[in-house]
Amino acid sequence: MRRIAISDIHGCVKTFRSLLEDQVVLSKDDQLYLLGDYVDRGPDSKGVLDYIMELTKANYNVRCLRGNHEEMMYKAAKSPNEAPLWLVNGGQQTLASFGVDDPASIPAKYLEFIEGLEYFAEVDNLIFVHAGLNFKGNSEENRESGFLWRMHNPMKDLDSMMWIRWWYNDIDWHWLRDRIIVHGHTPQGTDEIWDMYDNLSQSQVIDIDNGCFARNHPGMGQLCAFDATNMDLFFQENID
Repeated sequence: MRRIAISDIHGCVKTFRSLLEDQVVLSKDDQLYLLGDYVDRGPDSKGVLDYIMELTKANYNVRCLRGNHEEMMYKAAKSPNEAPLWLVNGGQQTLASFGVDDPASIPAKYLEFIEGLEYFAEVDNLIFVHAGLNFKGNSEENRESGFLWRMHNPMKDLDSMMWIRWWYNDIDWHWLRDRIIVHGHTPQGTDEIWDMYDNLSQSQVIDIDNGCFARNHPGMGQLCAFDATNMDLFFQENID
């Protein structure tokens, strides 16, 4: 049994399928952790969601987390006031994949899928999350606790789990202990991901977002999978 993590698929279903079926060769004994951002930017967000649902229906062990793009999509479908933010962040491509012009016209089963997404998953010494953890808390908490801001519990800040960036310098190592945080959200070049992999025993953090949709950026344009059981990385070039 392996624990496999993939993040930031962004509508690239052909790449996602090839990574799982040709490289990882996922089995029903494996546990697959999908860390969010299934939709937007790429050509077939609907296809990505359909493929995830197919895997679940076929009794593969899949745990799906919520990324900021699912959050924007869900809010846009529920409130017209939320649509502009989503549409300028890849939502137009997602609407096109559904063949609709209005976020409210996205079929209910996809919105129900997003509504049921988890914010994080913790298994043994692994913490899976989309963007990261907020170790500092918000300004109100900081005022109340003074210099004891590290009393803040990062697992309570669900919004940061979808949105936070540049948080490594704030890690509370006493709280983290020997656990490893696996996340995406902030695209990294292939070399940077390998550097994090090589230093994982010290840093205890790895960002596996290789900017799959960003095909024109050097070192990006691939979808990455992290085998946390065998400590291995897989990379699939964008074929969408």
